Amino acid sequence: MDLSGKVALVTGAGSGIGRASAVRFAAAGAAVGALGRTEEEVRDTCAEIRSAGGRSIALTADISVEEEMRTAIDRLAGECGGLDVVFANAGVNGVWAPIDELKPEEFDRTVTINLRGTFLTLHLSVPHLKRRGGGSILVTSSINGTRTFTTPGATAYASTKAAQYAMVQMLAVELGPHKVRVNAICPGRIDTEIEENTETHRADAAAFPSEFPEGDIPLTGKEAGKAADVAELALFLASPSARHITGTAVWIDGAQSLVR
Repeated sequence: MDLSGKVALVTGAGSGIGRASAVRFAAAGAAVGALGRTEEEVRDTCAEIRSAGGRSIALTADISVEEEMRTAIDRLAGECGGLDVVFANAGVNGVWAPIDELKPEEFDRTVTINLRGTFLTLHLSVPHLKRRGGGSILVTSSINGTRTFTTPGATAYASTKAAQYAMVQMLAVELGPHKVRVNAICPGRIDTEIEENTETHRADAAAFPSEFPEGDIPLTGKEAGKAADVAELALFLASPSARHITGTAVWIDGAQSLVR
C-alpha cells in the first residue's frame, strides 16, 4: 500500500478520520493537502506529518464554497504537480430532530455541507485526476442511510449519506474509462469529535423501540472503532492494492449495522 510519488487531498483533515488518514497517507509516501475550515487544526495536522518526515500543505477552505475550494485544490495541484487521490471526508452530523420539528434551514445546512461539499470537492478535483491519467476517490458516507435507518431524528444526515453512496456508484461508471476509481467508506461508531458537535432537538421523540445485543457492536461490545482503523481502510482503497475495486461501499463498524 505504497503512495510514493502521489499527491493526496484530504478534506476534514483537522481532526478525527481526516487527520488520521492524512497522516497515514503521508507515512505511505504521499504529499498531502490537508484541508479544513479551521486553520490552526490543519496546521497541526501538517506539523505532525512534517515531524515524521512527510510532505504536506495546509489548506483552509469551507467545502461548500466553490471559490474557496477551487483556490485550495488548484494550489495543491500547482505546488505538487498534480493530484492522484481525493478523500472527500469532511461533513457534519447537523441537527437531529423529528421531521415535523426539523427546521428547513437546519435541513438545508446539512445538505449544503455534506452533499454540496462532496460534489464541489469532486467537481473541482476530477479534472486534475483526468490529467494524471487516473486516480482514486474516496467518500466518507456512513452506516446511516446505507444500512441503518433507526437513528432517531437523523433524517437530514442519513439522506446525505445515502446520496453520497449513490454519487459514488454513478461516478464509478462515469469515471471508469478515465481510470479513476470511486469508493465509499461507511463508518459506524468511531471515536472522533463529530458526535460532540451534533445538535439534537427532542430526537428521542422520533425513536422506534428496539432491543439490541448488549454493547450493540458485536466485534467489540461497547468499544467504538478508532479513526486509525478507518485510515488503514482509506489507505488500502487509495492504493494500487485496490486497483480493481470501484463503485463499492465498505462498512467499517464491527458489524454494528447488522444488528441495528
